[in-house]
Amino acid sequence: MPLLDETKLAEKAVKRAGYRVKTAGTKLNTEELAALEKHCRDKGETPGELIRQLILTELGRVTRADPASNPTLTEVLGVRLLLVNVLRPLAAGQNLSLEAFDKLLDQISNLKHEMAGKVLVEQRR
Repeated sequence: MPLLDETKLAEKAVKRAGYRVKTAGTKLNTEELAALEKHCRDKGETPGELIRQLILTELGRVTRADPASNPTLTEVLGVRLLLVNVLRPLAAGQNLSLEAFDKLLDQISNLKHEMAGKVLVEQRR
């Protein structure tokens, strides 16, 4: 089985399409920058995360990009999916093959972003 078959290349291309490669910037004076940095420290986020969220909110863009701005939610959901899908068969006395486990990891990698997006949309209602 080749490492880079057509399916894997297509999946990687779709994933890359979601990467952030463009910037939008502004200039601030010393006082404005100090206020921004303090605000970000107080909220525990970077200026880039704050500004990205403000822009997306202003544009009304509640999309798949949102989970990427909250990687913690995405990873927590991924771990939860993994636990539920691994512990259930084990609790029932079934064995989980390495192939099934690898397939499960691939499915979770794809599904966790979608689930995080749904959680965020529900949270905003």
